[in-house]
Amino acid sequence: MSWWGKTLGGTFGFLLGGPLGGLLGTALGHQIDNGLKKIASLGLPSEERKQIQSAFFTATFSVMGHLAKADGWVSPNEIRIAETIMSRMQLSPERRRAAIRLFNQGKQPNFPLNEMLDQFYRNCRYRRVLVRVFLQIQLQAAMADGPINRTKQHLLWHIFNRLGISQREFKALLSLLQGKREQETTGRGKTQQHHLKQAYTVLEINESASNAEVKRAYRRLMSQHHPDKLAVKGLPEDMMTLATEKAKTIGAAYEQIRKNRGF
Repeated sequence: MSWWGKTLGGTFGFLLGGPLGGLLGTALGHQIDNGLKKIASLGLPSEERKQIQSAFFTATFSVMGHLAKADGWVSPNEIRIAETIMSRMQLSPERRRAAIRLFNQGKQPNFPLNEMLDQFYRNCRYRRVLVRVFLQIQLQAAMADGPINRTKQHLLWHIFNRLGISQREFKALLSLLQGKREQETTGRGKTQQHHLKQAYTVLEINESASNAEVKRAYRRLMSQHHPDKLAVKGLPEDMMTLATEKAKTIGAAYEQIRKNRGF
């Protein structure tokens, strides 16, 4: 895909070019800079930070739309979860319109998925946590209608594999989110023991894990998902609300296990 038809200065599309730049240009046009929310610098060069933010935002919503249409149609639940993610990100009206356009572009039959993933990887490959956050969002979206069907699971594995993620990690993330979904949908009807099991799932460990292993798992996940650390790695400010929610979920799971074990 060609570069923009004219110079747009420091806009996301001009910085990126390629399929990401083209899609983002279509989505935001000349108003893209107005929707940019800068995160604290903390050593990351401004232009590089913009490239990373642009890649993340564009790939997130366009690939989400592609996944939604993978089985032939986009359900009301899939639209609803996309809107929920936009709301949790507290997007401005302009950024929200951009996200919707990207989602719709991802549904098109000629959507360049592999090119999109390759460019996203080039921009974020040294920030593996951002890749993981991106994949978690895609998994959540794919679960909008309940258990992921074979078509979408095959496509998800293709996306994970294209971004250099192992099948083991894919299954671990899928298990984690399925457990979280079950916890949210069952609510108070489940026993305390059930919620404790879910806490182990959140920390990605077995109930037989030692106290030391529990602590290591907690520190590892907090290191991966703490909002401040994600900001340093270039996570767009729009995504920080989701990152904060994730960190709270990890912290709550650890506290539940810690209190149960008495350490």
